[in-house]
Amino acid sequence: MTTRIVRIDDRTELYVESIGDDSAHPLLLLGGATWSKDWWDDELCAKFVSSGYRVVRFDQRDTGESTAYPTGEPGYTGADLVTDAVAVLDQLGIQRAHLAGLSMGGGIAQQLAARYRERVASLTLISTSPADPAIDGLPGPAPEIRQLFTEKTAELDWTDPAAVIGYIVEGERPFAGPGNFDEDRLHAIAAQVVDRTGNLPSMMTNHFMLAYGDEAPYALSDLAGIPTLVVHGTADPMFPLDHGKALAEAIPGARLLELVDVGHQLPPPHTWDRLIAAMTKLRASA
Repeated sequence: MTTRIVRIDDRTELYVESIGDDSAHPLLLLGGATWSKDWWDDELCAKFVSSGYRVVRFDQRDTGESTAYPTGEPGYTGADLVTDAVAVLDQLGIQRAHLAGLSMGGGIAQQLAARYRERVASLTLISTSPADPAIDGLPGPAPEIRQLFTEKTAELDWTDPAAVIGYIVEGERPFAGPGNFDEDRLHAIAAQVVDRTGNLPSMMTNHFMLAYGDEAPYALSDLAGIPTLVVHGTADPMFPLDHGKALAEAIPGARLLELVDVGHQLPPPHTWDRLIAAMTKLRASA
């Protein structure tokens, strides 16, 4: 494993980690909102490496050891997160990579493929929604998820690591599918996140305040020819399964892998063999 700091500009640095042989198939992991590289489970990354990938994961802006901005004042847009991913590939000397993006990271992956098609070998889109304004009418989040985004959060002592870890873990509970909330695993990840993150309030706030929509329009049909796998849980309360189905239908040739009782979360360990087998098949088609 190697790590490095990628400088984006005079203000921004990203912490990047590369795991596996540099000559293996590069797999760039793009996380959801608030995600540092830690959320891409170490065991899953090891399985990716064993299946022939060189795994690249990194701390997005405002997470982990990357640059943090004032809480409530992100000095960047959603488009910057797309070009950040390209800059990571540039700094590692990777011309084309397989992309795997979850939730917000799936949106970033779709936009990266549309804007920088020549840099993308394949797409794996997990627990995400079509990043195409022409696709509408999809169901919204479940009522309990909508309530999370509207109710006032109790004051939290950000200087108390145990309290913040507990807050992060409990924040994941409503998004998990039935029987797929692994509290011990999440606690270990959250502890690592809290230990590594420079500005916890910014990590938990700024990604939800980003501006989007300034980019030139594109259609998901433009991604024809890019091997694509859509992975979606049947119990996703944030983006119900219809989002995954619409995404797979909109990208010509895309395949949909449904994970029973999985929610809006990293696919749990019991699904990893199926996930990696599907991604390996996708890689062969690329």
